[in-house]
Amino acid sequence: MRDRHLGKMPRGGTTTARYEEDPDNAWNACSWCEYMLIVILSTILLVGVLILTLFWVMFYRGGFAWSEKPAQQFNLHPILMVAGFVTLSGFSILIYRLCRCMKHIYVKLIHMFFHAAAIPCIALGFLSVFDSHNVLQKLNFYSLHSWLGFVTMGMFVLQFVIGFFSFLVMLCCENKTYSCRSAMVPIHASLGLANFWLAIATSVTGIIEKERETAKDPNLSEDNRLIEHYITSAMGVTLVVIGIIVTFAVRRTNAPASAKVYVTERI
Repeated sequence: MRDRHLGKMPRGGTTTARYEEDPDNAWNACSWCEYMLIVILSTILLVGVLILTLFWVMFYRGGFAWSEKPAQQFNLHPILMVAGFVTLSGFSILIYRLCRCMKHIYVKLIHMFFHAAAIPCIALGFLSVFDSHNVLQKLNFYSLHSWLGFVTMGMFVLQFVIGFFSFLVMLCCENKTYSCRSAMVPIHASLGLANFWLAIATSVTGIIEKERETAKDPNLSEDNRLIEHYITSAMGVTLVVIGIIVTFAVRRTNAPASAKVYVTERI
């Protein structure tokens, strides 16, 4: 299998036969059913967790505001972070891994677009909680959640910069940078998945931290506290399920074990 693909390489060193164009790697009916199930389920969950977070903030946390109401300003933080780190990043990962209906350069651009769209969400989410804590005279970077968030943001920025230069800018010298890009693919993919799981872990610890705060709120009735508990628990479970499905989609291949060329052909 490897030799047959290498035999199709032109002078520049790139393959002309793509993985999905090889008849040996064609999907059967079960593979397509699995593909559709992953796409539909992941879309429902990625959008659903954002809607659930919006519902929680709007109906149980008092809605949104900016610096004039620091308690409501804080509510921007969970919405924007879930939108950027989970929903947009999750779609970006799944599109890159699962999209089979267009040229790969367009898939790369869509992948980059979703990650780029996540940047302002993450930046505004960070500023909202930072300003809110300063006005309310709360400590910043005092909990596991805050430090996990700091590491997640740093890794996200690093991944974006490395991905942009390695897989888009280096295409200007496609043949000369082929070996470098081939070596970067598994590193970028593994760190990207690790970053996604870090974002989920940060979100879950943030939910737990917020639950502890609301448990001490004397203004909340017992019924409202119980409903909030169910909502935040549903959010946490949904986030973990999203992580499992995205990991399955990224790591799952329907190719025979002898097909070793997939990673390098996807650059």
